[in-house]
Amino acid sequence: MTQLDVLYRYGTPPSEQAILALAKVRDVYGIRGMRLDEAARTVRVEYDASRLSAPIVHQLLRRAGLDIVETVSLIPTPPPQEVPPPTPIQPSVAKAGL
Repeated sequence: MTQLDVLYRYGTPPSEQAILALAKVRDVYGIRGMRLDEAARTVRVEYDASRLSAPIVHQLLRRAGLDIVETVSLIPTPPPQEVPPPTPIQPSVAKAGL
């Protein structure tokens, strides 16, 4: 068993009918858990990758009536690092006649 999580952002809040359909998505073999965050407008799905794939999970949520806008990366992006300016290279002077 390979356990994976995927996070989706949705646009419009789900209707009561969509919430009931999402409850049925939890019963799909391979879906291990689902958390809906209304404040952030996201849904996080924990699934067994040996049974399902991310596109199938996406399709299950869409068919349930969830207005998915984007897939959100679970890996935080590091803050941009300030790169110091390059140090100037001094030309080397060869001594002639030595």
